[in-house]
Amino acid sequence: MTSPPTAAPDTHTLGSAEAGTPSAARRGTEFEGTATVVARQTVADGVVSLELAASCGEPLPPWRPGAHIDVVLPTGVIRQYSLCGPVKDTARWRVAVLREPDGRGGSQWIHDHLVEGGELRVRGPRNNFPLRPAARYLFVGGGIGITPLLPMIAEAEAAGAEWSLLYGGRTRASMAFLPELEGYGERVTVRPQDQYGLLDLTGHLGDPDRSALVYCCGPAGLIDAVEAHCAGWPTGALNVERFAAADVRQPAGDEAEQPIEVELRASGTTLTVPPGLSVLKAVEQAGVPVLSSCEEGICGSCETSVLEGEVDHRDSLLTDDERAANDTMLICVSRARGRRLVLDL
Repeated sequence: MTSPPTAAPDTHTLGSAEAGTPSAARRGTEFEGTATVVARQTVADGVVSLELAASCGEPLPPWRPGAHIDVVLPTGVIRQYSLCGPVKDTARWRVAVLREPDGRGGSQWIHDHLVEGGELRVRGPRNNFPLRPAARYLFVGGGIGITPLLPMIAEAEAAGAEWSLLYGGRTRASMAFLPELEGYGERVTVRPQDQYGLLDLTGHLGDPDRSALVYCCGPAGLIDAVEAHCAGWPTGALNVERFAAADVRQPAGDEAEQPIEVELRASGTTLTVPPGLSVLKAVEQAGVPVLSSCEEGICGSCETSVLEGEVDHRDSLLTDDERAANDTMLICVSRARGRRLVLDL
């Protein structure tokens, strides 16, 4: 996730990695520790890049393109930012942060207070947006959504795959990492909106292609447009990462008002989760440790294995296939279609 400054709450109780119970395959091996800002650079109007090194001096965990880390600010705010530097660099992690004047303070704190030598708590990496093998990639980035695509492009290039990038932004000055992208030549199409208008998705994506995967990250409007364009593409061809939760169907009538029973099999605890309370909050109130962060169904921190019951998925992260499998859920937003769930917590 990008530097996706997600819409995590400004204040939040951090579940510790040590206390949490990794429950899903996507979680992998995570790290939690203190990182030092070893370099800070303005890379576009309103965008700074930060290079982070483990304060203890030890190598950082490996990661793959599409991974992000949680950054825990001194104010207690948690944000997720995509790793956008070289994958092979285990000495430093690079992220980029867009100042959001209308946000809830996290990005502004970073812009105004975080300097070289400063320290942050970080945890991860975690990858909800993995790059899968393909002969051809079509990348679409909008604004700060370019960040997860940078290491993907590098990997596609190294693998000898055919690829192209359509990159849009409000203005050229607001678009980060342009000098870095210039080296790729004509495979990169830069289209600032004040010069070219909306991105030409039809021209870039073309017709459905079974050999191609589409990767898109950017504002909701861009992702919605790409999803609409790719509606006829093969299942799984389109991969997106959102900054904020998509509009998700909310059940109406009795379905929305029913309490659900949730058994936490590993803990030997059974909860009644009333309407208006998330499964995550109910689990936390029961004293069962679980990782969480955005609480909007987009970061994947709270993804939990489902042992029994049918899930009412309300997240913006899982794929259609993952939802159909019914073996995992994001407990911060999702509930049950029936009256009971059994979770691996």
